[in-house]
Amino acid sequence: MRSSTSAWGVLALAKFSARFEATPVTGTTVATLGAASFTHAWQGDDAARTFAQKLPWPDGRENVALKQDGAGSPWVTIQSIAAIPLTKPLSSGYQVTRTVTPIQQQTKGEWRRGDIARVRLEVEAQADMTWVVVDDPLPAGSTALGRGLGGDSTIATQGERKQGTVWPAFEERTFDAYRAYFRYVPKGRFIVEYTVRLNNPGAFNMPATRVEAMYAPEMFGEVPNAVWAVLP
Repeated sequence: MRSSTSAWGVLALAKFSARFEATPVTGTTVATLGAASFTHAWQGDDAARTFAQKLPWPDGRENVALKQDGAGSPWVTIQSIAAIPLTKPLSSGYQVTRTVTPIQQQTKGEWRRGDIARVRLEVEAQADMTWVVVDDPLPAGSTALGRGLGGDSTIATQGERKQGTVWPAFEERTFDAYRAYFRYVPKGRFIVEYTVRLNNPGAFNMPATRVEAMYAPEMFGEVPNAVWAVLP
């Protein structure tokens, strides 16, 4: 069925191209945002390539103006990128809930160096997607247990749960994050858990937890993380 579907897709794209893209793209394309602009001069087989260009944010509200001076009709994709702090969960295909539970805690209600926590990531997928990654940051100096290295703890990782119809094809436990890669994630809910040991004291400002379809990055979900305070 997949081969048949792919063949129909190729035929459909070929017919579309013959009808709407038969004229080669020539001349120049100009993009303008406020006082900044970008001009691309089409040459040779440029029409078969993809170009990316960033324009700076204007001081106030402005419109994006696009102009094609020449033959053909190039395709344009516009994306806004801004370094805005995430203050509440953001969902664009995935909803993420993050819960931290103490497994070994010296003082109830406080995190101290040497304590062990269980992180639970609950994900709600809005559509079937292939190759989805769950990326959860760690406090600096912490260790995501389960790597099998010296100083690791097999007992502490007992009880980790994974729920749903998916299973990670690969897991990374690096010095800065835990990542789980899923070959296929159907629509619905799944849960993944991992265990972390806090090795360094401090107040750790961590980036957001993110779930993303690797080959469709517009499908993602994020949840901000509060400062994780670890006492000596």
